[in-house]
Amino acid sequence: MVRKIAIYIGSRANYSSAKPLMTKLSQNSKIQLLVVVGAAANILKYGEVSKLISSDGFHIDASVYSLVEGETPETMSQSVGLGLIELTNVLKRLSPDIAIAIGDRFDVLPWVIGAAMLNINIAHTMGGERSGTIDESIRHVITKFSNFHFPATRDAYDRIIKMGEPEESVFLTGCPRIDYVSDVINNKVYIDPDFLSKNGGVGPIFKLEKSGFLLVSFHPVTSEYGNNGNSVKILLDSLSKISMPTVMLWPNADAGSNEVSREIRRFREKNNPNWLHLFTNLPIDDYILLMKNCACLIGNSSSAIREGAYIGTPVVDVGSRQNVRERSGNVISSELDVKNLVSSISYQIKNGHYASDDLYGDGNASLKITNILSSIQLNSSQKLMSY
Repeated sequence: MVRKIAIYIGSRANYSSAKPLMTKLSQNSKIQLLVVVGAAANILKYGEVSKLISSDGFHIDASVYSLVEGETPETMSQSVGLGLIELTNVLKRLSPDIAIAIGDRFDVLPWVIGAAMLNINIAHTMGGERSGTIDESIRHVITKFSNFHFPATRDAYDRIIKMGEPEESVFLTGCPRIDYVSDVINNKVYIDPDFLSKNGGVGPIFKLEKSGFLLVSFHPVTSEYGNNGNSVKILLDSLSKISMPTVMLWPNADAGSNEVSREIRRFREKNNPNWLHLFTNLPIDDYILLMKNCACLIGNSSSAIREGAYIGTPVVDVGSRQNVRERSGNVISSELDVKNLVSSISYQIKNGHYASDDLYGDGNASLKITNILSSIQLNSSQKLMSY
């Protein structure tokens, strides 16, 4: 009997972790893959990832509009409530055997709650990790709702078991994101020097020479709502002192996103920087190649730590958003201070790329997860702790 497995995509970060797993699930004859898209993945200003999913050849079985705009703590909470209503209806209609939850985004929470209430088994990837901000709490809540766990690191594996999850339900597989990274960098090493002129975005056009540009991915910190604009101002002031060609991504949909975007616009209007080019969203392949070829990645995205370890990207992790996430030697941390940031970025540029580290996986996670989900016995979704 074919097993129906549903996966939820709510953001570009979500999709970068899901795509290699979706590919393996769709190729398994024992599985019917169901794709559900919602939240920021359906919104133009966040890259409209739903179009990318379709262009990659995946059929979208359900699409919901669950993101309440405003990017405040209130709208984040309201989005969770709206998402619970919409996604519960989707789950009831699709009636999957397993619902896959990825990571720790706020919009994933209603997907998990809805599945649990409908007695659907839940599989969670990238659980057990530590980071910071509200994601820390959401991640562990999802773990407590989930029936099957696929952590990326040994530390995360051990933590899930310490949280009371039965050892037989926890599988150390690595992170599916690393699978895609491995495929991309094994097939193509260099970025097209004319990448900017061919791919849009806003800002001046400059050549992307290997190790001749910076990459920036900075998102709001929800627990620092009201101060995110000042944080990105310090970051941009630091980058202006280095004045190296820089590719920067607009922030995600977390509370405080408008603060970050507003300050970026102010900085551009006031300074007209000839070194700064911005993108709303990029295909996963392009982002990986930018990470592979940049002199340094600066910001607070988990990609810097996860994918960065495998690629060997020199990284400066800024502020508190990822301050306790397990990391490799390619990452150094900096406070939000111009002097510290300039010094840290300059150090990483001079150091150059690091050796690859498989801390978050060896490139085979998706196949491992697919094989387990296609054959594992499904019992009652009722959770029983091991303690």
